[in-house]
Amino acid sequence: MRKLYIAGNWKMNKTPSEAASFAKELAEKASDAKVKVMIAPTFVCLPDVVKAVKGTNVIVAAQNVNDHKSGAYTGEVSADMLKDIGVNTVILGHSERRQYYGETDEFINAKVLFALESGMDIVLCVGETLEERESGALEDVLKRQVSVGLSGVSAENMKKITIAYEPVWAIGTGKTATPADAEASHAFIRGVVKDIYGSDVAENTIIQYGGSVKPANVKELMAQPDIDGALVGGASLTLEQFLPIIHCVD
Repeated sequence: MRKLYIAGNWKMNKTPSEAASFAKELAEKASDAKVKVMIAPTFVCLPDVVKAVKGTNVIVAAQNVNDHKSGAYTGEVSADMLKDIGVNTVILGHSERRQYYGETDEFINAKVLFALESGMDIVLCVGETLEERESGALEDVLKRQVSVGLSGVSAENMKKITIAYEPVWAIGTGKTATPADAEASHAFIRGVVKDIYGSDVAENTIIQYGGSVKPANVKELMAQPDIDGALVGGASLTLEQFLPIIHCVD
């Protein structure tokens, strides 16, 4: 049975001191959580947050990583740098990276492969824009993003991959896909994984939902058979919002 995976993507929020203080209190109040818990601070916050949650059940992830081991890549961070400070998980392919920084499916795939080679766990984000959904391209977009994003990934390495479905039109907008719509997209993604890797891998792949998840809608979303957790944005920035999401199955 797949265990729910609740992750907080803090995006470009919180200073290092704010992040460490928040993470320490979160870890204390989420110590009895029945779900897998992850937080993804900015690069500058990572060392302090890792120290703040050391020995707890909270996973610390990076929001991005480069596709090279080292070199002349100004402003970038490598997998070895992250692992050296105790970060072994990374979010890749987030819609904001695709939209604002022009990251293509092929570039995201290169980062996926290098992160796996470096021994990291990955949350791979996929999702359609409102225009793509309304034009009937939803399934084509999801199939392309999943297939290209996972190109060259072995069935064995799929154990290290979590997929996050995040409809772009529902991120930071207050809009949320209905549970039925979200479930349909999750089921389709699981079907794509099944076509590539077979039933066993598909049934064991965690697929999170991301897009204006909050305490008021999380239980209904998590009740769907193919939704295995949440990639939470704004609601992960306060304990008042994030803790009820973490404890949604208590």
